[in-house]
Amino acid sequence: MSVEEARAKLVKTLEAQREELRRLIVELCVERREVTLSSGKKSDFYLDLRRLLMRPRGIRLAGEQVLARLMAGPWVDSVGGMAVGAVPLVAAVLAAAAHHDPAPKLVGFFVRKEAKKHGLGNRLEGAFAPGQSVALVEDTTTTGGSTLDALDAVTEAGGKVTRVLCLVDRGEGAAEAFAARGVSLEPLFTRRDLGV
Repeated sequence: MSVEEARAKLVKTLEAQREELRRLIVELCVERREVTLSSGKKSDFYLDLRRLLMRPRGIRLAGEQVLARLMAGPWVDSVGGMAVGAVPLVAAVLAAAAHHDPAPKLVGFFVRKEAKKHGLGNRLEGAFAPGQSVALVEDTTTTGGSTLDALDAVTEAGGKVTRVLCLVDRGEGAAEAFAARGVSLEPLFTRRDLGV
């Protein structure tokens, strides 16, 4: 098989997996009812992507798709996000990276809402190190508040956030908030893709 044939096969596989992931999100994660979001905003639908990320096929597809997006853009040293929401997605991306030969040299971490009051007193846990270029990941973004908190923590710890990726952007201000901080939001899907 030529390089071009192999590339075309990979693109076709990734496109099919992306569509399968979209269908799973719609089937498992979308609830049409009025809710109050963590941002305080009211919404007529709720996205619970934990329902996706706590299933073998869902976590695998999410990890592969986020890793593919990472590999298609400027490379980073580490991937992380705010606990608790981003932890399964960080793990999914690292597991996807481990399946590649050779595996990308990518490490992960998570950000606590506040530093621990015991042990080493860390706010960033895992394989983060000052000087790393970082991609932050999140399952769903609305205003971007928790990921902006993670961005601040990484910056304060000596890292450089160069990318922010999410599975679904609700389209309610997160992209603009990240742009104001000099980083583009890279969603795999928007609410329009999900039909909500």
